[in-house]
Amino acid sequence: MEILKTLIIGSGPAGYTAAIYAARADLNPVLYTGMEPGGQLTTTTEVDNFPGYPDGVDGPTMMVHLQQQAERFGTDVRVGFINKVEFSIEAGGIHRAYTEDGTELQATTIIISTGATAKYLGLPSEQRLRGCGVSACAVCDGFFYKAQEVAIVGGGDTAAEEATYLANICSKVTMLVRKDKMRASKAMQHRVTNTKNIDLKYNTEIDEVLGKQVVEGIRIKNNKTGGTEEITITGLFIAIGHKPNTEIFKDQLDMDDSGYIITKGKTTETNLPGVFASGDVQDKEYRQAVTAAGTGCMAALDAERYLQKIEEPVKS
Repeated sequence: MEILKTLIIGSGPAGYTAAIYAARADLNPVLYTGMEPGGQLTTTTEVDNFPGYPDGVDGPTMMVHLQQQAERFGTDVRVGFINKVEFSIEAGGIHRAYTEDGTELQATTIIISTGATAKYLGLPSEQRLRGCGVSACAVCDGFFYKAQEVAIVGGGDTAAEEATYLANICSKVTMLVRKDKMRASKAMQHRVTNTKNIDLKYNTEIDEVLGKQVVEGIRIKNNKTGGTEEITITGLFIAIGHKPNTEIFKDQLDMDDSGYIITKGKTTETNLPGVFASGDVQDKEYRQAVTAAGTGCMAALDAERYLQKIEEPVKS
């Protein structure tokens, strides 16, 4: 069986950027796209903050461009997913990965770029309008709702931070908290309550997202009284957390309490030699396309240096 120099698990900005750099370094990378080729950006209608697109670009188009660039340098992009891995614990050891049909792959280095999946409420109307007014990233999409009225769901630090971010550019932000208090730190709570154009509603959940083609409003329900009301908004932001796609790596790689892969210092190195992680799978702070691409570049460079090191002749 051929032993690959570099196997990349997952697409998106991190995976494709890793592929571009690895291919240019003659590592002959093989990339498996995963169940959602292109990652989270394929559900985004407009990407306005990625360098090099002065007029913006829609997410799926951007992912096609990245894939084409990776393939231009010789990346073998395969549509499919890896559902099992067996990592070597020895420096220079061979790692094994298995596809959904049982095909075994062997590689000296593996770059993990499986990303993280935003948690949603699960309402059919919410899912229908994802990318059409429903977003899980205020920093990514808030700009499109400048001077408009929006709502955000969540009670943690991320929700509080995104609510105050939105309040700076939107005319009004309705913040919906399911419980009778926020989970956010006291400092973040004070920031929210001291922001005049944030309307904070406790014990409140979304009953329905309103609108046929785009978000036009929401029907909310007080989970204490049972009362409902409809409010008019143009954007709905869900900030109830993300789940890193790391299930198949558990018990092999070091992770934090939330399941994000832990990398060493400023590198993309994991606790196992020859295994690297890039993008949202190891970054729960920024979660931006441009930062994911940056760590994809780092992972390819780290993999190249690792291969050079283990291939160096032993000096007598």
